[in-house]
Amino acid sequence: MFRTALRNVLAHKARLLMTVLAVMLGVAFVSGTLVFTDTLGNALRNQSAKSYDNVAVAVTTYADQRNEKTPGITAATLKKIQGVDGVDTATGRVSGFAGVADPDGKLIGNGWSNTGGNYSPGKNGKDSAYTFVDGTGPVAADRIALDKETAKRGEYHVGDRVRVATNGPVKEYTLSGVFTTEDGAVNAGGSLVLFDTEVAQKLYLRPGVFRDVNVSAAPGVSAEKLLTGVKPLLPKDAEAKTGQALADDQAKQIENGLSGLNGMLLAFAGIALFVGVFLIANTFTMLVAQRTKELALMRAVGASRRQVKRSVLLEAAVVGVIASVVGFALGLGLATGLRSAMGLFGGKIPAGPLIISPTAVIAAFAVGVLITVLAAWLPARRAAKIPPVAAMSSVHATATVKSLVLRNSIGAVLTLLGGAAIVAGAAKSGSTGRTVIAVGAFLTLIGVIVLIPLLSRPVIALVRPLLKRLFGVSGKLAAQNAVRNPRRTGATASALAIGLTLVTGISVLGVTLGQAVDRMTTDNIKADYMVTMASGGPLDESALTALQKADGVSAISPQQATSLRVKEDYHAASGVAPGDVQRLFALPTVSGSIDALDKGEIAVDEKTAKSNGWKTGDTLRVTFDDDKKGELKVGAVFKGNEMLSPVLMPKNVADAHGSRADIREIWLKMDGGASDANEQALVKALGDNPGMSIMDRQDIRDMFGGSVNLAMNIMYGLLAMALIIAVLGVVNTLAMSVFERQQEIGMLRAIGLDRRRVKRMIRLEAVVISLFGAVVGVVLGMFLGWAIGQTLASDIPEYALVIPWDRIAVFLVLAGVVGVLAALWPARSAAKLNMLTAIKTE
Repeated sequence: MFRTALRNVLAHKARLLMTVLAVMLGVAFVSGTLVFTDTLGNALRNQSAKSYDNVAVAVTTYADQRNEKTPGITAATLKKIQGVDGVDTATGRVSGFAGVADPDGKLIGNGWSNTGGNYSPGKNGKDSAYTFVDGTGPVAADRIALDKETAKRGEYHVGDRVRVATNGPVKEYTLSGVFTTEDGAVNAGGSLVLFDTEVAQKLYLRPGVFRDVNVSAAPGVSAEKLLTGVKPLLPKDAEAKTGQALADDQAKQIENGLSGLNGMLLAFAGIALFVGVFLIANTFTMLVAQRTKELALMRAVGASRRQVKRSVLLEAAVVGVIASVVGFALGLGLATGLRSAMGLFGGKIPAGPLIISPTAVIAAFAVGVLITVLAAWLPARRAAKIPPVAAMSSVHATATVKSLVLRNSIGAVLTLLGGAAIVAGAAKSGSTGRTVIAVGAFLTLIGVIVLIPLLSRPVIALVRPLLKRLFGVSGKLAAQNAVRNPRRTGATASALAIGLTLVTGISVLGVTLGQAVDRMTTDNIKADYMVTMASGGPLDESALTALQKADGVSAISPQQATSLRVKEDYHAASGVAPGDVQRLFALPTVSGSIDALDKGEIAVDEKTAKSNGWKTGDTLRVTFDDDKKGELKVGAVFKGNEMLSPVLMPKNVADAHGSRADIREIWLKMDGGASDANEQALVKALGDNPGMSIMDRQDIRDMFGGSVNLAMNIMYGLLAMALIIAVLGVVNTLAMSVFERQQEIGMLRAIGLDRRRVKRMIRLEAVVISLFGAVVGVVLGMFLGWAIGQTLASDIPEYALVIPWDRIAVFLVLAGVVGVLAALWPARSAAKLNMLTAIKTE
């Protein structure tokens, strides 16, 4: 039986190729994902560990320039740490945002990973954290050093003048040196600027104060001993850990961070394999049907049912092993490609080998072989159950009425249960509702897949008259062939249905969310421009002052973050410019007037006022950020604006209770609206600062909607693999169908159906099957998109379901194109059949 199984594999190489490709793609995705994440995790862990090589104890604080309650590490405390027995060196560190301009004046890096720090030379005149490849470290107020990659991208050399943006105005420094570093921000595509320590302290904290301290041990001294000696010297807000403990913590954070990426990629690999199951099962069903007489003869000469089933499963295992070997090799290439592709998005993986773990190898082969064998189990079981005499008298064994009734009943029950779960989940909000929907979606998909053979006859019957009118005999025969074997048609259509269910659901959800975000910005914003720091940090007060003097500004207001405590509840608040804020934002009032801000009163959004029982005219006893108490009168209640905090107060009130303004955004309205000239005026007013981002209304829409579009594009790309497997399924089905109908095709040719009409018949059959699967998928996808959207509606005020009919039309057209392309080879094979040879075929 083993030799027979191997012979059958070799005898049907072309027919099994599609199955091998389907399994191979799924295995490649699984193995590639595991190898890529293992490689990335290993590289990042090694980099993290390397950055703590010379650190025995690390002291960290929450010192903040805007909050004097966080003292940090003073020079006196640092000196005490340096005097602890066993300390070799103790280096103080400060850091913050620093952006460098490229030759075109644009920011090098991505903002959030553009950092600045202090150069702190030891007794030997060097800072052990950095290795200089050119020049020396900055030891004067007008000097800086740059990491090698940033210097290269900016075309800077030692001695050049470099424009550097921090939270304040842009300044020019002389480049004193270029260095290499294991800093994670640099490896993430950012930049690192080193300043003299005194300069860095003034920029990022306070003179003579450090945020962190790195302590190295003298030879023979343990990190635990140093930790014991250092801890008693630290202020209350400081925390000390050994370098090894910090490296371990970062390794765990890296692992947790990669688990989400790993899970997402494996989920799509699972979808591809799930689609592949139908192709595999379909292939083995057709192969077994073609060999029914052969299997019956084996039974007649003494083979048991178990041996017949084992023979088919062994054949599947051989196919699975071959596909797994090829898929694993392809997965290694995929992992290498993903690693290189990260560079295109501004990321840079630290150097390191490709990690091929036993888990990746075992998972790849287990997935490939098990999926193939499981998919072939049902066809193998059917083959073993056919009585030898019945098999010899009939090539095709028909399903019994009992089996069809049972199948359709199970499908109907699963579909109803799944549909009910989806509706129930849609009635809930948040992650609980989405979990219920996920369970319901799985049940519904399984139920519809079971019912698809039953659905195929009435659905395809609807289009049969149209096909006959448009394409004559070819159209009529194509419609009849499509429903001749409902199970085969159903299995082929199921693969396309699954892919298009996911694609349509994502499209409905993505377009709906995108338009909600678009409405949110359009309806809430009247301003022409928004100015922010590229780093996402706060703007300096000097930026507001500079913009107030810019040419063409007709209205300007900061959004200055602060908070109020009323009784025991904290409420987020924004310090804004009275008189201008209502010209920059849509602030329809429920009661009172926004003009009350001019009188020192506050405005509260409707939701906050209602939940706290506040109304216009009430006086609230509040505690400010500086813990001072006072009274504020509610001058207006307005409908909520997603761009602003729920409480608005005059900026001067916020300034009176904060040591440093926390300005997150500056909003402006210009004479003549947004234009190149007005934007250039703002750039000029800010001193051509590369660290500041100036966005018009369209940029703001793109910023909020960009993440939705990016997520959709990534998912489209990942789901494309499932659709490729579905296409292979259509090709496989048609090829098998042509093989089985050789005699019939020969007869049709003999009675006058020419080659062109034979090709058309096969192509139309493919299009009908593809469109049937696509319609089922589109309907399910819209249903799921609606349900998931309902769970998000409460969190998105502007949410309203949008059906992207244009995209759905494209999906259906593409499904038709898929059918035509999939039919090219089978149609050509059918048209080339010799009439006489085909007629004599059994």
